[in-house]
Amino acid sequence: MKKIGLIVLAAFLGGAVAIGAYKLLERNNDNFSLTEKQNMMFANNPIKVGSSGAVDFVQAAAAVSPAVVHIKTTYGNSSSDDNGGGMDDMLEQFFGNGGRRLRVPRAASGSGVILTADGYIVTNNHVVENADKIEVVLSNRRKVTAKVIGRDPNTDLALIKVDVNGLPFVKMGNSDNVQVGEWVLAVGFPLDLQTTVTAGIVSAKARNIGILNRTQQQPTREEYEEYQRTGKMPERPANNSIESYIQTDAAINPGNSGGALVNANGELVGINSAIASETGRNEGYGFAIPVNLAKKILEDFKEYGVVKRGYIGVTFQALDADAAEKLNVKDINGLYVSSVLPGGGAASAGIKEGDIIKKVEGVEIYDSPDLQEKVGRMRPGDKIALTVLKADGSTKNVSVTLKPESNITLAAKNVESKTTGATISKLGASFAPASAALKAKFGVKDGVVVTNVEQGKLFDYWDVSKGLLITKVNGKPVNSAADIEKALPTSPNGKTTISGFNENGGSYTISFN
Repeated sequence: MKKIGLIVLAAFLGGAVAIGAYKLLERNNDNFSLTEKQNMMFANNPIKVGSSGAVDFVQAAAAVSPAVVHIKTTYGNSSSDDNGGGMDDMLEQFFGNGGRRLRVPRAASGSGVILTADGYIVTNNHVVENADKIEVVLSNRRKVTAKVIGRDPNTDLALIKVDVNGLPFVKMGNSDNVQVGEWVLAVGFPLDLQTTVTAGIVSAKARNIGILNRTQQQPTREEYEEYQRTGKMPERPANNSIESYIQTDAAINPGNSGGALVNANGELVGINSAIASETGRNEGYGFAIPVNLAKKILEDFKEYGVVKRGYIGVTFQALDADAAEKLNVKDINGLYVSSVLPGGGAASAGIKEGDIIKKVEGVEIYDSPDLQEKVGRMRPGDKIALTVLKADGSTKNVSVTLKPESNITLAAKNVESKTTGATISKLGASFAPASAALKAKFGVKDGVVVTNVEQGKLFDYWDVSKGLLITKVNGKPVNSAADIEKALPTSPNGKTTISGFNENGGSYTISFN
């Protein structure tokens, strides 16, 4: 009996010590990163998923659904009275009837994914941006108020926090291991329905759809108010958006934004963010932010409140057969370096204009997201390994130290303009100001439309077709042929760079001598 009593006493003491240690860690665990918190939890509580050969998402759905929450946001009244007027009518006056698309809603909703038991939740920036109040409806129907820890329009990610402990949460997986053809689940609150799980496959990776670039060209309320006061739109920082979406045919609809894309093991591999649709409803193409990119952004939010982003210091163009022919290069894969910023990491590493970036961290590059996502996971001072094809045909491995945005901005301001030699006559095109309705359709505040292209001139050679919307020439916004004429003579690298949107809404940038 004594031996049994000692065993029971030892077990009791051991349990008490374990509980005490857990409670001590629980009180101080906000010092841990999100990843460390997940590792501590899942080391002792691994997700258990059936290993039968048949496709079965039951256990994955059961593990994830309780940790996906409904986010409801409310906004200040955007009108001065019920009879019209106020900001809505001013936006409509500025943008035409299409301005109604930019009206600030009084209420909206989306989804979010709980990452830690103490209430850190990831969602989309566009779900919580400018919200006066953010409410989170938990799986037990309890409603709690959340605060924003950090937001990043460049990746459309946001981290919010609720003051609740003991919450269920989703394990973060590894989006680098996701393969095209792999089964995935989308979990969220589409169309204001309760928790909804849909299944599909990964249909593409590293997809750039131009949606963040387009969204950032829309004026904010503050910018429009300044326009009303001064007659001028304020200067904005350069667009640094990163799009490297996981594309899936799992049904994603409005309200799914910020929800979970998980693999068959119930691991979070993406944050659902956008759809490609002519109707505003699911048509088979949904897009999720890779969780490996999100991990770094969210840790920055938690540690600094803002994103610490590093820059290589180059502009580039993705190569394909057509681009290679026009640039007179043999390679059809990689990123052609259009310009190198003085004082940037690339310049220090010996990268030159005309070089072709072939690999990042030993992995081949085919399009801009392949590089941008890898850089987006890093901070200023980090080093990134690039393989570069030089103009003489030799291949060189270089290590580039990423520079902070302040260095890049300062260097850009100090770059002397070079003569391009371009004129409207040499372009061989005529232009007309874009209508307010057209600008509203593409979500931009500037633009001209190409109304005619002459054979044998530059636009004809570069396949710039009639009907294209041009928003910038050499980085300067344009609203008339006169604006284009003023913007053409000089640029930082002596090349002419034109940006805008085609008739299908796809963004484009062309750069030529």
